[in-house]
Amino acid sequence: MEPESTESTLTTCYRHPKVESHVRCTRCDRYICPDCMREASVGHQCVECVKEGARSVRQARTVVGGRIASTPLVTSVLIGLNVLAYLAEVVRPEILDRFAMLSARLVGPDGAYYIYQPGYPSDFHAEGVVAGQWERLLTGGFLHLPPTEGTFGLLHIVMNMVSLWQLGRVVEPVLGRVRFIALYLLATLGGSVFELLLTEVNVESVGASGAVFGLGAAYYVLARRVGANMQSVNRFMTFLLLWLLLSAGLTSWQGHLGGLLTGAAVTFAYAYAPRGPRQAVIQAVACAGVLVLLAVVAFVKVSELTGGGMAQ
Repeated sequence: MEPESTESTLTTCYRHPKVESHVRCTRCDRYICPDCMREASVGHQCVECVKEGARSVRQARTVVGGRIASTPLVTSVLIGLNVLAYLAEVVRPEILDRFAMLSARLVGPDGAYYIYQPGYPSDFHAEGVVAGQWERLLTGGFLHLPPTEGTFGLLHIVMNMVSLWQLGRVVEPVLGRVRFIALYLLATLGGSVFELLLTEVNVESVGASGAVFGLGAAYYVLARRVGANMQSVNRFMTFLLLWLLLSAGLTSWQGHLGGLLTGAAVTFAYAYAPRGPRQAVIQAVACAGVLVLLAVVAFVKVSELTGGGMAQ
């Protein structure tokens, strides 16, 4: 008798039918070729099963509930925006006068600036936050001194951007991008509101230092929250506070102080909100509360400057 002949069955990759394969996906049991193989804890998995597994795995979160970011993308974008704003104001200096932080001043019929007083003559007009230019509270934080003006000139933006990079690349990965953006903008607003409260009218102020001081406060609060070695952190905070005091005659200490306190308050809410499904809600409510408080304080101050009514 002749032995029975057996025909070998050819198996091919389910994604590439023309490629012979003898390896199965350990999850779906389909044949896969070398191009479709992905290392797994046991054997290999196909591309689709790896994607499905990634969707079903809970993403890691930071101590404040933010998504882990490997690169400080927002920090880089903020630096880019500051640099672009700086180039724009160098090309068109009138941008500085229109968007710098300014509580109030009068522009006379001769085009000269005068100290603001309520009940000004009809041929004068007001500029600043009292005139409804509320955007100055934010835009002033993205402008800097021109290269040949002030005590620092070009160093103004250079020092702020270097500080922003050094702090942002540490704070942003811990907070996550959304929380970091909220912190930065609120610290900027906090610095501007303190300037509105404590700076004389007719004085313009610009710079990202309010936000930078807010990030400095965030760095300190987060370091304490995670139990980091506080020796170097305390040295940094000592330097930051000394700079706040020593530079009072050269820079806007009001904006620095406002950014520092606002940043500390926001980050404290981030860091110590109870972990769980409501953590993000509590943090969002805290940020909204800080925003409302700053808005109310600013509105009350403007009402005081205008004698109870908004300038026309």
